Amino acid sequence: MRHLAIATAVATSLSAWSAGGAAAQAPVDYPHKVVTLVTHSSPGGGSDVFLREMAKHLPKYIKATFIIENVQGGSGARAVSRLATAPADGSVFYATTPTYIYTSLLSKTQHGYKDVEPLANFFTDSEVIYTRADGPYKTLKDVIDKAQSSRGRWGAANPASLERQAAEQLKKAAGVSPAVVSHEGGGDLMINVLNGTLDIGIGEIPEIRPQLEAGRIRLLATFDAKRMEAFPNIPTVKESGYAIALDKFRGLAGPKGLPPAITKIWDEAVPKILADPEYQKVYRTESLVANFIPHDQYQGFVQNFGTVTEAFLRENGVLK
Repeated sequence: MRHLAIATAVATSLSAWSAGGAAAQAPVDYPHKVVTLVTHSSPGGGSDVFLREMAKHLPKYIKATFIIENVQGGSGARAVSRLATAPADGSVFYATTPTYIYTSLLSKTQHGYKDVEPLANFFTDSEVIYTRADGPYKTLKDVIDKAQSSRGRWGAANPASLERQAAEQLKKAAGVSPAVVSHEGGGDLMINVLNGTLDIGIGEIPEIRPQLEAGRIRLLATFDAKRMEAFPNIPTVKESGYAIALDKFRGLAGPKGLPPAITKIWDEAVPKILADPEYQKVYRTESLVANFIPHDQYQGFVQNFGTVTEAFLRENGVLK
């Protein structure tokens, strides 16, 4: 399978911000006392966890209270519409992942990714394949063998997610045809893996962390190009014999027409929060890799991702 490439991200040094210096600075004034961070994810899903953890640390750098709003439905379409129709004044943002691009391309939505404005990128996220620890699957090969002999059932997030596309690419590369069951959020997906309804799930470390630490979940492989630093014994899908490598970005977007004063505040705050030692402990535990892309370059990054993704979907017959 062809690698779904993402444009090369901007290499930004976080070392410029010392831990003590960043924490000692007073938070910058902001024009709103309350800022709403919207996600299409259900509670416990990857984007929900990302926003809730980040919201605990943002007030140290931006003088505001950050609240999370879960707007589910339509594979993310409702959340994007919520953002697109909000005032472009810095009071509402949306957690960007490849999902909002896939949804825009695969569905006839009222508002798509081109109707909102990318603000900044924070992270690159890992996509992993996992199963229940007391189940019969010890390796990815065991899962593929099951799919060859009796089809099997795999779980992923909504149909417009990168996780679902990862499952479809793995099916094609392995020459198998398991049923791929979609879920609105990672929490629901994990439950169906734990109860044996699904052979495997495809998701992110933040979604499965509690069950992983409790020993109820076993990691089988990662779709990363190289092994995860926190889990060096877990092979990549490519190492397992299937030429697939995927990256997932995590950032924020706002309504179109964000004032330059707002984007400047965020461009200055994001490197500081990523260098915050307390926050680093959190996101590194979740296998998130800091990948700051500022406002003026994030817009091109997202547009390029959309162009590459659309070409990939057309090449494989998903889009006509």
